[in-house]
Amino acid sequence: MDSESGQQPNRPAKLFSGGERPYDPEDLVMVQGMEPTPERLEKARQLIEKEGPQVIERYLP
Repeated sequence: MDSESGQQPNRPAKLFSGGERPYDPEDLVMVQGMEPTPERLEKARQLIEKEGPQVIERYLP
């Protein structure tokens, strides 16, 4: 609860931890803290193909 207003803070109705659905190259680029560009998306797609879907784990806390 927000102590000042007594209301619940705004939060998404459903949070994803990563295991609920597959991720795409855009997700991989964004988790690296970069803006998705066509070049970055292509590199991310190639990285996912080469190293498998677990590659995103190296960028997650």
